[in-house]
Amino acid sequence: MNRTSSIALLVLLAALGLGVTYFVQLGSAPRIAAEQRLIDSRNLLDLIAPGSYDNQPLEHPIKLETTALTNSTVLGGYLATRADLPVALLLRVQTIGYASAIDLLIAVDANGRLLGVKTLKQSETPGLGARIADWPNSWLQIFSGKSRTEPGDSGWALKKDQGQFDQIAGATITSRAVINAVHDALRYFDEHRRQLLGKPAHG
Repeated sequence: MNRTSSIALLVLLAALGLGVTYFVQLGSAPRIAAEQRLIDSRNLLDLIAPGSYDNQPLEHPIKLETTALTNSTVLGGYLATRADLPVALLLRVQTIGYASAIDLLIAVDANGRLLGVKTLKQSETPGLGARIADWPNSWLQIFSGKSRTEPGDSGWALKKDQGQFDQIAGATITSRAVINAVHDALRYFDEHRRQLLGKPAHG
């Protein structure tokens, strides 16, 4: 076999290899996408009881403009329904912690009561503020059952700021940022309740 034939054979084999790789990836793409959707679903929906809703909230996000609040920014939301009636709203919000932005998921039931809070993204100090990323999270659980009026506005602060909440040890700024963001979300819910609990927009 001469040099030209050898080169042609190598090129052919490389092309075949690339083709096989492409079709394998193409065939596995739907499975990978489905697995990612399942991971996202577990990550985003574990704040609400599985049997309490019968729609697919992540497939029908609420159309929300990115909205700057007093201490945070609303990034988006999802509505969980049962028999077409609103059960819970999941709000994605972002606030600024000690080191950088903190993305939170805040679940509120149709009556404006907190179901739970979860950290989706953070870069706080390891061993201190970064503990807000732990799941389940005993500190974040202190918000469950609270509402905009329970406690009142003055209660939505750290005890050291004359409020009702303890802080994460050694993480005053992170704790204050999360408390303020949760309070913001409850105010936003109360002020836009009708819009937020309307029929979810198909996305």
